[in-house]
Amino acid sequence: MPVKKPRKPKGGLKFCPKCGSLMYPRTIGGKRQLFCPSCGYVMEISEEEIDAYKIKVKAKRSPKDKIIVVNASQPPPDALVLKGQVRCPKCGHDEVIFWMMQTRSADEPPTRFYRCTKCGHTWREYA
Repeated sequence: MPVKKPRKPKGGLKFCPKCGSLMYPRTIGGKRQLFCPSCGYVMEISEEEIDAYKIKVKAKRSPKDKIIVVNASQPPPDALVLKGQVRCPKCGHDEVIFWMMQTRSADEPPTRFYRCTKCGHTWREYA
């Protein structure tokens, strides 16, 4: 029984045969081609090959999407209530709502937020 060779998928990212950099698509005079931004090497490609470089989903975002707003009137859904472990620096009450959020880069520990259940004062601690 003959062994079937696996089919090569159409498209796929290509690298420059001269310098090894990633090739980028462009269209000049109606011709599709890949070019190397490092050394200038150019190769023509088919429509199927260019599909590997197309973005399938475009995310629409505004600068405000990067800002996380915590609603002051209600705690986040993952917040916990701590009794007797942390005291409010403003009123001294020992019952607080506690949650953690990643506010810095991923290799940094998350920031701990506290909100007093008596006076509503909110503060943070960095680990």
